[in-house]
Amino acid sequence: MDKLIKITNVDDYNKAILGKTIIVFSTTWCPDCHFLKTFIGEIVDENKDWTFYYIDRDELVDLCIDLEILGIPSLIAYKNGQEVSRLVNKLRKTKAEVQAFIDGIE
Repeated sequence: MDKLIKITNVDDYNKAILGKTIIVFSTTWCPDCHFLKTFIGEIVDENKDWTFYYIDRDELVDLCIDLEILGIPSLIAYKNGQEVSRLVNKLRKTKAEVQAFIDGIE
């Protein structure tokens, strides 16, 4: 997750969603989240028109409950403060699935 900007509070989240943003919700203990780490840097490099952020679900539990992030890893895309797409479930994501999610955002 080295290429993602970490969000540690709600104020930073509210600022981050104002742009063309994808937020990755993850934790340190989740095996599927560790798998996501193997390719998320490539996804960031290949999608320069998006800014990527990271939220540790365990650090911002109330926000994640409000956003209905029930499974991790999950991703939500925002444009100008509005949610435009989400890939939210508890399943392991592949690089192809994450790229297809990004490519499908209007």
